[in-house]
Amino acid sequence: MLLSDRGGALDGLPFAERRRRLESFAASCFGAEGPVRISPHTRDADVAAGWLAGGRSGLDGVVAKRLDAPYARGERGGMRKVKRYRSADCVVGGIRWGKAGDLIGSLLLGLYGDDGLLHHVGFCSGLDRRAGADATERIEAMIGGEGFSGRAPGGPSRWAAERSAEWVPLRPELVVEVGYDHFSEGRFRHGTRMLRWRPDKAPRHCTFAQIESGGRSSLALIGG
Repeated sequence: MLLSDRGGALDGLPFAERRRRLESFAASCFGAEGPVRISPHTRDADVAAGWLAGGRSGLDGVVAKRLDAPYARGERGGMRKVKRYRSADCVVGGIRWGKAGDLIGSLLLGLYGDDGLLHHVGFCSGLDRRAGADATERIEAMIGGEGFSGRAPGGPSRWAAERSAEWVPLRPELVVEVGYDHFSEGRFRHGTRMLRWRPDKAPRHCTFAQIESGGRSSLALIGG
């Protein structure tokens, strides 16, 4: 962003004019092939949808801004980040108990690889008490199974207390659909959101292939 130039402060100008001046500044100071480049932009929603669907490396969303909005210090006035929300069916290969120890705190998610093994790919937490109670009832009978036959959750780290890093393996029989926004290097990069149980889905059908085939985005929310 460009907040001032030789003509003075620009924060009161609409975004469209500030962007035009930023492009002019970048072209004169950095050049088209310089080491510093400004982010691409478009006024065409279909182009932005293509950026999301294309899965560009490191892209977890686009930012939609009002063309007539002035710069708002300390707030997100006139803008909205639109993330690449997707869903995937995962096997619940383990759990971590909540702090109280009576309900499940998080579901540990797995996908089957080409090697036929179930690999840990992330977690689903933030279950409300009703969802946590439902998950606990479904899962108690699965405790004591083999859990992940491939890559498994790691142990304690400097960011987690020893108890919070403990996990309980399950029989790999339960399938849950989760929503996510970014997947790279074999795992969900952020926590996922539980959408529903999938009793109709065979665990062995929960593979990495569904991740590679893409998913749905939330670009339509711009106009909502």
